[in-house]
Amino acid sequence: MAVGTIVWLGSEVMFFAGLFAIYFTLRSTSPELWLFEADKHNFTFALINTLILVSSSVTCQFGVFAAERLQARSTGWKPSEWGMIEWFFLTYALGAIFVTGQVFEYATLVSEGISLSSNAYGSAFYITTGFHGIHVTAGLLAFLLVIGRGFAVKNFGHKEATSAIVVSYYWHFVDVVWIGLFLVIYVLK
Repeated sequence: MAVGTIVWLGSEVMFFAGLFAIYFTLRSTSPELWLFEADKHNFTFALINTLILVSSSVTCQFGVFAAERLQARSTGWKPSEWGMIEWFFLTYALGAIFVTGQVFEYATLVSEGISLSSNAYGSAFYITTGFHGIHVTAGLLAFLLVIGRGFAVKNFGHKEATSAIVVSYYWHFVDVVWIGLFLVIYVLK
């Protein structure tokens, strides 16, 4: 299962490489448009949203460590005693906050005149970040499946731990892609 996921993530790398190519191609044809439209972003909001998503990778990894110990559930109230389920619930919450922040940002930008069909900048922004948001949402669904599996089994074993690890590969991947998007969209002027 892990090898198949890694191979599939390789295809996802190519998909996002294509999206980055679209973004840079459109940007190179309309540099003045990018200067004007990029100033409408709330950098501080985007940075905070990015830090929330990146922190979810940390909580996800703590969930993986618990899964590798074959500890599905908490043995106490302290985070050091949490199991995979508690860490993955926290990861899910952070990911959901990120997606909610992205929706809020979309609503704000649409109110400022940047939409998918407004110009090349709007198209590039919404296509790249929108596909990323879809991937994050898919990751959230995968967390729910792994959490449900953790509740459903009587004995949490290596198969369940492998599922948690595979989902973490995907989650770390979408986080790394977002870091690239954040740097390209919000930092690179």
